[in-house]
Order: sequence, then C-alpha cells, then structure tokens
Amino acid sequence: MTAPAPDAGGGAAGEPTAGEPTVFIVDDEESVRQSLRWLLESIRLRVETFASAEDFLARFDQSRPGCIVLDVRMPGMSGPELMDRLNQAHAATPIIFLSAHGDVPLAVRSMKGGAVDFLQKPYNNQQFLERVQQALAQDARERERRRKQSLLAASMNALTPREREILEKVVAGLSNKQIGKALAISHKTVEAHRARLMRKMGASSFAELLQLVLTGQS
Repeated sequence: MTAPAPDAGGGAAGEPTAGEPTVFIVDDEESVRQSLRWLLESIRLRVETFASAEDFLARFDQSRPGCIVLDVRMPGMSGPELMDRLNQAHAATPIIFLSAHGDVPLAVRSMKGGAVDFLQKPYNNQQFLERVQQALAQDARERERRRKQSLLAASMNALTPREREILEKVVAGLSNKQIGKALAISHKTVEAHRARLMRKMGASSFAELLQLVLTGQS
C-alpha cells in the first residue's frame, strides 16, 4: 500500500510532515468532503479526502498518524465493509462514522467493530471537531504505547537468558540475595548481571525498570 493521495479536491498544502496527524475523509458526496475539509482546516488540521472506500484502501498507509471520517453508505464498498478490511489488516487508525441513514443496529455494529464514534448528518460542527480531536489524541496515545512496546521488545531481545531470568525476579520484587539463592549463584554474580541488564534496558533505577516493563506490557 502506498501513502494516501487526496482526490480531485487535494489535501492541505505541501507534503505531509513526518508524524503530522491527518484527518482522512472518505465520502462519495463532494459537497460533504469540501464542507468537512473547510471545517477541519479552520482549526489547522491536515485533511485528505477520498471519494470512495476503494480509493482510500488502495492508498492507505497505516504508519501515518491520524483518524478516518467515514461515510456509512457509499457506492461499491460501504463504510462498515471498509472498517472490516482495515480490521483484517490490523490497522488501528480511529474511525468516526457519519451517516444520514444511521440506525441503532448499524451504530452498534460500527462501535463493536472499533469505531470511536457514530454521528448522524447533519452534524453539530463543534461536536464533530471535538470528536475528531479526541480520535487524534487516542491515535497518538496508541502509537506511543506501541512504540514503547517495540523498544521494550528490542531491549529484551538484547538480554541473555540469564539476564532475562534475573529481570523476571527483580520485577517480582526479589532481592539480589533471594535471586542468587533461587538461581544457585552468588549475590555478587546477580549484581553484575543486574547492572548489565539495567544498562541494556536503559533504566537507571529499579522504579524506572519496573515502569518500563509494566508500560511495555500494557
């Protein structure tokens, strides 16, 4: 999949800045796309628009931060069908559904599928902007969580089997002497292993080490 490209309306001026969140609007009605673009750009958000789910899916790059504003009923692939395809690809980009024909079963399906909100047209501008900002904040939090998990995994992979054993016992709250007794090694040897694993994990204290492990596991 390549990076998203806007439809004939174009995106915000210039190339996307790395890490800059983008609101991806997917709606078959040009008037709706333009209205949402003007509203979002009024608070200086980057916007890219797509006239169909197929066009968006073909160009989607889940490494780019942002959220998706998605129409429910469109020619060809519907909004919920696009959401299902994104879920199959393990894409976690938050989705806000917009629909003029929304009903309770469809809203329930959308929320169960992972949508963060379901708004009916005509939408309240202020409510819509608040929902978009909440979705962008959620996306930022999730990306930071995954980044920390990735860093933890890389650090863990750098540990020797013995260092991983000691790390598990350190996190469990055992002292160096208790760890040494459990592993049948001297507490001096435990101290040496512990110092090395602390350096590899990038932690300067037990509290920092514990926070790294717990945050990476959450």
